[in-house]
Amino acid sequence: MSKTIAVIRGDGIGPEIMSATLEVLDALDCGLEYEFVEAGMVALEKHGELLPRATLDAIAKHGVALKGPLTTPIGKGFSSLNVALRKHFDLYANVRPAISFPGTRARYENIDIITVRENTEGAYLSEGQTLSDDGEVAQSIVRNTRTGASRIVRYAFELAVAKGRKKVTAVHKANIIKTASGLFLDVAREIAKEYPQIAFDEMIVDNTCMQLVMNPWQFDVIVTTNLFGDILSDLCAGLVGGLGLAPGANIGKGVAIFEAVHGSAPDIAGRNIADPCALLLAAAEMLDHLQMPEKGTRIRNAIRATLEARDRVTPDLGGSGTTATFADALVERVRA
Repeated sequence: MSKTIAVIRGDGIGPEIMSATLEVLDALDCGLEYEFVEAGMVALEKHGELLPRATLDAIAKHGVALKGPLTTPIGKGFSSLNVALRKHFDLYANVRPAISFPGTRARYENIDIITVRENTEGAYLSEGQTLSDDGEVAQSIVRNTRTGASRIVRYAFELAVAKGRKKVTAVHKANIIKTASGLFLDVAREIAKEYPQIAFDEMIVDNTCMQLVMNPWQFDVIVTTNLFGDILSDLCAGLVGGLGLAPGANIGKGVAIFEAVHGSAPDIAGRNIADPCALLLAAAEMLDHLQMPEKGTRIRNAIRATLEARDRVTPDLGGSGTTATFADALVERVRA
């Protein structure tokens, strides 16, 4: 049975890494069909808007999208296209795996951490931003809700159960931000009691940063609020070699968008040297979501084997290959 997904090639290196990713997906014979839609600078040039209605309609229709990196022009439209998509579809869960792969410049080995970040409220959204007339005082609202905290914490525990994880750590700043962060922590404690098979830990965010650097292996699944999750997920990416190996999933009730979390890298666009790993790993997460976990595992295993062999990999990974040759190496392995 076939499944159609919306595909946003993206800006900069987006079309190159998307081409490589779709080549690998096709080699897996996933039964996927693609509806190509635009967002970002490409959409602005073709349709006069950054996020066309047709793109939103296609994502809503198919329920799943695979997205390359987008560029939001300064001073125009949305403050962030990613935030606009999350808000429009209520994509409340941002899931960022950080997994060690061989052949990278990472300073750590055997890292396997999933950060589950609340995606729709909190300090990150900068609600109610004001600046005094004299320019001396800036402020914004930090708004967390019991509903928002409950669904993200429950999502983290359900994910831990589904993936056979052992522990969930709730990260907060309730010692100082006693209301907004305190509410999140209270909810996490309540919901943790419903999952006695999963160990529960709680940790203040600044200590979490230190502990991730000193002993990252103590973490399994981290669940936290929007701004803290934004910071911690990038820190975790740094543990395994950077954003080039960082996939992201944005999950809502009826829609899920999977993406490479790095930028559009316009300085190397069109040179066929962009590393497609982040988008490929996002595609693997998408296959898990589509109930094809064995195919997602084949992508991850192919990446691992290709990096270990340094077979046709891109320059950032120590090779002399191209985006296209990297894809060729992966296709051979997923077909083997």
